[in-house]
Formats: sequence, structure tokens, C-alpha cells
Amino acid sequence: MRWLITGGAGFIGSHLSELLLRGGEEVFVIDDLSTGSARNVASYRHHDRFHFYVDTVANLPLLAELVDSVDVVVHLAAAVGVKLIVESPVRTIETNIRGTEIVLEAAGKKRKRVLVASTSEVYGKSQQIPFQEEQDLVLGPSTKGRWSYAASKLVDEFLALAYWKEKKLPTTVVRLFNTVGPRQTGRYGMVVPTFVRQALGGAPITVYGTGEQSRCFCHVLDVVEGLHKLCLTDRAVGEVFNLGTDQEVTIRQLAQKVKEMTGSRSPIKTIPYEEAYEVGFEDMLRRVPDMSKAQACIGFQPTRRLEDVLRDVIAFERLELANVPGEQAAGANAP
Repeated sequence: MRWLITGGAGFIGSHLSELLLRGGEEVFVIDDLSTGSARNVASYRHHDRFHFYVDTVANLPLLAELVDSVDVVVHLAAAVGVKLIVESPVRTIETNIRGTEIVLEAAGKKRKRVLVASTSEVYGKSQQIPFQEEQDLVLGPSTKGRWSYAASKLVDEFLALAYWKEKKLPTTVVRLFNTVGPRQTGRYGMVVPTFVRQALGGAPITVYGTGEQSRCFCHVLDVVEGLHKLCLTDRAVGEVFNLGTDQEVTIRQLAQKVKEMTGSRSPIKTIPYEEAYEVGFEDMLRRVPDMSKAQACIGFQPTRRLEDVLRDVIAFERLELANVPGEQAAGANAP
């Protein structure tokens, strides 16, 4: 099969590309490198079944040509990371909504299968745990910029499902829950690589809020396997799926585990949300997916534990720091 991955030089996209190439598939990637990196695809950039275009999905002639030449489109290109979202809300909204609209329009002309990546953020402040795909979504007010990302991705979901209902374009929506692994950057506030870099550099491990908020971290290799399977089954068409793990850990526990596994002497420092992001920043206390729908559809069951995730990230970050003499661990963590 021939696959197009938008945002394919990003963290998740690069791992999906590797999986597909190992399986003998042909992969086309378009990425403007605004949050992705050419380094992520360097090891297979010259593979005869890999085709890399440094451009945006807004390049309509190129996008149309790529969509026309493939069987499946995986739309991962998006503005991501709470820090980026708080600092650049206009970019977040325009990138996410307009980008998805362009991709769906191009795919709709050729009736190509499309998977649209969404986020657990769309559940907002819901108190119904674990989160189920059909439950009500509870977002905060529009005056809180933090919710612009969730709202933009929710519009993406409505667009994808509307294309299926009205135009019979085979679409699938996947809500990702805290995907973690090698190549993820802490630049935009991703918590695990930030904690690991801080611990390895001897800097304080900065926990935002009380640290009692909990998350479920899923290894990127488990996630891309799930994405692949969802793209290959007709039962996923017109549906929304959670993808992640339901094993919870508080952010404070995560910081302690990172400290132990790195052998670091870094202190764990608590920072109020208003100092980290903005005054009035709102967060979710728990974010736990109900995984029964994905399990029933594709037999999805993550095989890697949190310790496996952290071990892989620590090994990757050690290499990264070794290759950049004098680099200091810095940054901030996000929920």
C-alpha cells in the first residue's frame, strides 16, 4: 500500500513511517518542519520507498498530487503542546482547522481513506472517568486560551465525521492520550522528555500545579501499531476511538520515577500554573481513556509499561545530550 502522512517528520509520524517501511509499504511524507524535524527521518530518508516533501498541506497542487498517488492518508499535522497553544492561539486554531479542512477536501475528491488524529483534550473538564468516546464533552470558556486547542481539534472531528456522513469519504478519528517515546521534544512543554532532560542535567524537575493531577502515558510504538490497524479495517470507518493506556500515574509520581531511573540528585520543584502558563490556567485532574472500543475493533492492547517508556526516553535523551556539548537541561512540563 501507499501511505501519505501529514506531519510525518514529527514525533508520532516518524515512528509510523518506520513501522510502514518495515512492513514493505511505500510512504509519502509532507511536513513543514515547524514542530517536526528532518533528524527524525534521517535514518531512512534515502529509502527507495520513502518520499519526503518539506512543505505545508496548504500547498494545494502538491497535496492533491500526493493524495492522488496514495491509498491512505494519515493526518497528523497540527499545532501541539500546551505551551505553544497558550503562547500562539491564532496559529493553533488556524493550523488545526484549516489544515484538516484542506486534507479532507483533497481526499474527498478521490475517495481516499483518511485517519484524523485528535486528542484527549476534547474531553475537557469532564468528570466522567474513564473517558468514553460517546460521552458529553465539557470545555472551559472561550476566554481561557487553553481550550482553543481542544475546540480546534473538536472541529476537526466534526469535519471528518461530516465528510463520511455527507460525502461517504471513509474517515476515522483517533483521540490520542499522552503518547510518549524517543524523539519527542520538550520544546513545547511535553512532560516526560522535559523531566528526563532536567534530571540528566541536574536541574530542578519542575512539576506544575500540585502534581496530584494524573495522566496515562502510552509508548509511541504501541500507538502507531494501533493507528496502522485502524486504517486497515472497515469497521473503523465513521468512528471515533480512544488510543492510549489506562494505567494512571500522578505527575509528582512521574517526576520521582524519572529521578530514580536516571539516578539524578535533582530536586523536585512545584511551580504554580499561573507562573508556568498564564493567570487562570485550567487543568484536568485526571485524564483516563476507556479502551474497550479500540480493543473490540482491532484487539488493541498496549504491551509496554511506563517503565519501558521511561527507559527508552532516558536512553534517547542521554545520546542527545552527549551529542550537544555543554547543553543544559531546561524547559517546562505540561499536563
